[in-house]
Amino acid sequence: MATLQDYRNERLRKLEELHKLGIDPYPARSERTHTCYQIVNDFENLEGKEVSVVGRVMNLRKFGKLAFIVLRDSSGQVQLFLHGPDVTELDAKRGILGMKQLSLLDSGDYLQATGIVIKTKTGEISVGVRELRLLTKSLRPIPEKLENKEERFRRRYLDMNVNQEVRQRFIRRSKFWQATRDFLNNNGFIEINTPVLEYTTGGADANPFVTYMDALDKQQFYLRISQELPLKRLIGAGFEKVYDLGPRFRNESYSDEHLPEHIAMEWYAAYWDWQKGRSFMEDMYKYVLKETFGTLKFNIKGFDIDMGRAWEVWDYAEVIAKHYNIDVYNTTMEEVAKKLKENNLEVKKTDSIPRGIDKLWKDIRKDVAGPVWLVNTPKFISPLAKSNIDNPLAVERFQPVIAGTELGNGYSELNDPIDQLNRFTEQQAMRDAGDDEAMMLDIDFVEMLEYGMTPTCGWGYSERVFWTFEGVTAREGVPFPHLKHEIDESTKAIYSNLNLN
Repeated sequence: MATLQDYRNERLRKLEELHKLGIDPYPARSERTHTCYQIVNDFENLEGKEVSVVGRVMNLRKFGKLAFIVLRDSSGQVQLFLHGPDVTELDAKRGILGMKQLSLLDSGDYLQATGIVIKTKTGEISVGVRELRLLTKSLRPIPEKLENKEERFRRRYLDMNVNQEVRQRFIRRSKFWQATRDFLNNNGFIEINTPVLEYTTGGADANPFVTYMDALDKQQFYLRISQELPLKRLIGAGFEKVYDLGPRFRNESYSDEHLPEHIAMEWYAAYWDWQKGRSFMEDMYKYVLKETFGTLKFNIKGFDIDMGRAWEVWDYAEVIAKHYNIDVYNTTMEEVAKKLKENNLEVKKTDSIPRGIDKLWKDIRKDVAGPVWLVNTPKFISPLAKSNIDNPLAVERFQPVIAGTELGNGYSELNDPIDQLNRFTEQQAMRDAGDDEAMMLDIDFVEMLEYGMTPTCGWGYSERVFWTFEGVTAREGVPFPHLKHEIDESTKAIYSNLNLN
């Protein structure tokens, strides 16, 4: 049975033959007048006209003076029909291959074909080839099937060639973020990129990645876990509607809903409160999802969800009291730990009341179809949000709960510098006691608040929103998921002269 190395060696032989003929197998220039999709779907207007198409060879068959090649580009595929007497012979200087050189081609090669749009005797829309140019010689055969998840993740470029639905997923992912930008831009927001490297990181409960900057005497920096604090500094600088869309990093384990590196967006609007932000986000969800998926009705993890209907509103403390008979504002760690154990939830030595109650909420959340707004989160769980005027123990926070998960986070931002400093101090104490995910004290941010920041509403969501509505896990939902670095044995054998161990 032929091995990958055998196939590669045969293609290397063909490559050498092409060189001997004077053919450049990797030219820089190519020309295209139409996509494969256009040829097939606009046949009535293109029939009899000369076109140039480009793409990858998916299949090649030769029968004497006739040959058929299935060519695919990013839009679709079309058949190339080669009739020997009509095909230009070898012209190495122009990079033209003749019928006699078809044996030097393989599936996976990239070609440019120029000819007349026709229908064959069997009714197949085709390009009747007059000239054929080699654009790229492939040295490895593309597999017909690719189902092993590990192999798919490691060679995503193959996965997207073999499994076309995977490539379409990332077109939708692009549409998701484009729609996000469009909605914000059309509502007066300005995109401003904020630093990825921060000397103090904050804006979320997460363990950061740590690095050092040589140019600043190896000062320690963190990869941002959120865009929040820099964006609110921009509100303090006089901007009224700002957002940032880009990567953030959280040094924690993988799950179906979380990746250590992922794309996220946060916006902040001066003179807005949480009620204005909540109404805005209902409209934004509808717009972004309709632009991405073409519908507002989904079946996700067994939940039937209609994003076009009216959203329910749940009060955090009322939900916890109803399910666990716990008063979140007047409880002890012992009481929380007892409820965790009763519900078969993990209790860690580093758990605090906020962490424990959050675990209890998540046990409720997993069965919620939504869309639901979770509101009035306790202040001790949300240290950057403004207190609720009707309940000072809660904050003006709103979180969407859909298909058993939270798909965003927004609140009226805290702009009282003394209150903010006190909450930062509490968080830093938790961090000093061993909670690596508690927030750091950011005195520069407190100073900014002392100069004054308007009443502000802020919101953030990550690509987990896309993963959820796409119906895939986190790793399936990104083009190149991180994996433990490995080199397979076939590659080591092919490049045995290199030290790849």
